[in-house]
Amino acid sequence: MPKELRVPGFLAALPAPIRWLALPVALTCTVVVLLGSWSAERIEVPEPTPKAAGYCRDLATALPQELLGHARKDPSPASPYVAAWAGSPRIVLRCGVDRPEQLNGEAAKDYSPTIDDVTWWPQKLDDGGYRFTSTMRKAYVEVTVPGGAFANPFDPVAALSAAVKANIP
Repeated sequence: MPKELRVPGFLAALPAPIRWLALPVALTCTVVVLLGSWSAERIEVPEPTPKAAGYCRDLATALPQELLGHARKDPSPASPYVAAWAGSPRIVLRCGVDRPEQLNGEAAKDYSPTIDDVTWWPQKLDDGGYRFTSTMRKAYVEVTVPGGAFANPFDPVAALSAAVKANIP
């Protein structure tokens, strides 16, 4: 028998049905592990100051369970500083983020719309989406809207502005 067709010694000791299943089971487990790790969206949890953390916890309880037809599905482990609404990819709100460094330069002159007395500084992302950061509040709130999720990327921040206004002075 050619050397390439021989069964390795550790498998030869096993009964035939188990030997036959060893390769398909190993391949299936590998695929499941790879798919699980690829699909896991990693969201960085902010570390707000103690004062900002209190505002963020208040905001977390006031956020809607549904946002523009998308059910709330927070990442695991749960955090009072991160909220997400289902979709692929999904809308993510992070409270207590650091002030964006770009606001110290020319980007501070960019147009920042005010919705319900909350000013949102927009950043266009490489994937076509937007990241909106609230400004002039005691805690910075960041909302990431994936590209193509809405005809108007401002719709999610418009829907969230009232909760931000009511909970973060």
